[in-house]
Amino acid sequence: MMNNRYLATMCFIVCVCTSCKNPPKQHAKNNKPYSEWGAYAGSKEGNRYSSNEEINLSNVNKLKVAWTYSTHDADAGNRSQNQCNPIMVDGVLYGTSPKLKLFALDAATGEQKWLFDPAKADTTNSGDPMAYYKVSRGVIYWQNKDGGEKRIFYSVGSKTFAIDAETGAFIPTFGHNGYVDLTKNLDRDTKSFVAGTTPGVVYKDLFIVGTRVAESADAAPGHIRAYDVRTGKLRWIFHTIPHPGETGYETWQDTAAYKKFGGANSWAGMALDEKRGLVYVPTGSIGGDFYGGFRKGQNLFGNSLLALDAATGKLKWHFQVVHHDLWDRDLPANPNLVTIQHNGKTIDAVAQITKHGYIFMFDRTNGQPVFPIVETPVPQKALPGEAPWPTQPIPTLPQPFARQMFNPEDVTDRTPEVHKEMLEKYDHVKNRIMFTPPSKEGGWIFPGFDGGGEWGGAAVDQETKIMYISCSEMPWAQVMIDVPKTTSNGSLAGDGQIIYNKNCIGCHGPELKGNGSSYPSLVNIGKKYKEDQLSQIIASGRNMMPSFKQIVPADKKALLAFLLKLPDAKAGKALAKEPTNERTGSTKTEKNVVDEVPYTMTGYNRFLDKDGYPGIKPPWGTLNAVDLTTGKLLWKIPVGEYPELTKKGIPVTGTELYGGPLVTKGGLVFLAATKDEKIRAVDKKTGKVVWEAKLPAAGYATPATYMVDGKQYVVIACGGGKIGSKSGDEYVCFGLGD
Repeated sequence: MMNNRYLATMCFIVCVCTSCKNPPKQHAKNNKPYSEWGAYAGSKEGNRYSSNEEINLSNVNKLKVAWTYSTHDADAGNRSQNQCNPIMVDGVLYGTSPKLKLFALDAATGEQKWLFDPAKADTTNSGDPMAYYKVSRGVIYWQNKDGGEKRIFYSVGSKTFAIDAETGAFIPTFGHNGYVDLTKNLDRDTKSFVAGTTPGVVYKDLFIVGTRVAESADAAPGHIRAYDVRTGKLRWIFHTIPHPGETGYETWQDTAAYKKFGGANSWAGMALDEKRGLVYVPTGSIGGDFYGGFRKGQNLFGNSLLALDAATGKLKWHFQVVHHDLWDRDLPANPNLVTIQHNGKTIDAVAQITKHGYIFMFDRTNGQPVFPIVETPVPQKALPGEAPWPTQPIPTLPQPFARQMFNPEDVTDRTPEVHKEMLEKYDHVKNRIMFTPPSKEGGWIFPGFDGGGEWGGAAVDQETKIMYISCSEMPWAQVMIDVPKTTSNGSLAGDGQIIYNKNCIGCHGPELKGNGSSYPSLVNIGKKYKEDQLSQIIASGRNMMPSFKQIVPADKKALLAFLLKLPDAKAGKALAKEPTNERTGSTKTEKNVVDEVPYTMTGYNRFLDKDGYPGIKPPWGTLNAVDLTTGKLLWKIPVGEYPELTKKGIPVTGTELYGGPLVTKGGLVFLAATKDEKIRAVDKKTGKVVWEAKLPAAGYATPATYMVDGKQYVVIACGGGKIGSKSGDEYVCFGLGD
């Protein structure tokens, strides 16, 4: 029986769909391989490659804005973001907004066909729009063999909806009233944060997904799951933290690890070899990123590339890129599937970029490395109780696409004064060698916690086998401290501060000062939010901040009192306003794991000078071309500039980059991703910038390109919101002018 909210939602959707005076025309389908953009990253192989060549080196300078589209979702005050790489199928563009509204547009004109608003459709939500300030990098498209049924699968927090691709209506017979709850069917009860961010892939009648989970020791497990596209029923699960009797179980000293540890999740996307029926899945680190004394062992399948049978979830092969990770070295992007010639043989390979600037390449049929990978001894001096792994795998080829060391001579010399100041700060962090275990003396994470390679992923030209990678080259300082049990003046910390130290200190710091816009200061947070608003943010998360539903009500009451400097009684009133279904608590097992952690990091500390510029010599952000056949780095260029520095005669420095490139047969690489709010086209052979255009906000996303009725378009989501950039919600589409 349909409830009233469902009927109201259907009426809303019908009104949206039938209100267009001029319904979009039917567009001719282009059947040329790689000419559409029917999946995240362009295709299920994940290569961000287009065979379209109407836009090429000879005419790219004639690109003009074809259309723009906005749902008016941008929230500058709260740094909303939009990292979506939209898809295009049969002349229709599907994408998401900063508040995760799902839309369908005429891909040639930008005219809206329909709009689905999850805040109005989700019958179980509390109704607070803040619950939808999450991140979506794209959607999954499926249609049955005769084309009569077409669905979009996309995630809003922990819920993955099935939406009719023709009408925008959610499908109530799918899952639970139209969605699958990603917190369920994990073979373990958990109250910790689980969300869908980067879309998975469709294989026959299955859609296969990973999740984002918390970074803390009480994180949910990151198991990979496949669901029936019609019913939403779970079809298979692969345990990324192995259960007894499963491969990898022996790599944990704690035989109960599968009951209490989390992470090893795939938040970065995946790639599918449809012909072989193999799905390639990268995973992240184990929860409790920076201290592993309670999770001794190699920790499979954290930080691994998995090859799974797409029909059953059975493991075919794996390779662990970082053993017993202590540095948050998640595999940050989907793998790329490519066919190369190597030693006189044709090899179907899979290539995986990493945060630390390497490319790992394997024969995708058996997992054998294409180029030798050497297990290299690494530093072993560690915090008491820690047991770092003695070696780490380093590929001999391909050549790294990021610098691998941050030495004193690399400290910025923008001015003599800045150089002196930053050199003094540099000397406070003692360890420079990659894979030095975390310590109180501190170590440089370089490339930083955000890479190196990151979620924007890599593009691979299917003709030349050249990979293009956007790369940030920003040092971050990793400094550990004891989990504080007392206040700064030595007195016993109140319960609220203890809860803060366990859950918040890693991002917002021991003094609540945060670190830039990504990790905002919580000092005087009460001037920005009322207690009920802050309580809801803790429960639901916002943008890249996860939900902390696992904090039990009594602890949350104490945390609110600490942050807002409130009496406990008033904080309790704010907590009481939340719906009961938001006020869940941790299991005893999860809470005990958090209590075991004796050390925490002082924060995610970018190495920035007093003016906000990176404290390392440029380049600060680069586009790189790597020949996957030879493994050689062909060229590297800085991308992005600070106009005020350019005016002073400083060569283009590059900026931190968030978003990936796309490469076309027309000889071009398109990349937005820069802090200077531009999109650029680069000659793919030389790295020369041949076109650029200003965007309404930074395009921290990956562009898409496609053909409609013989005309090629390039579209980018302009969400901004990161690293101090203003927020936006427009999509800007370019095409050749007359």
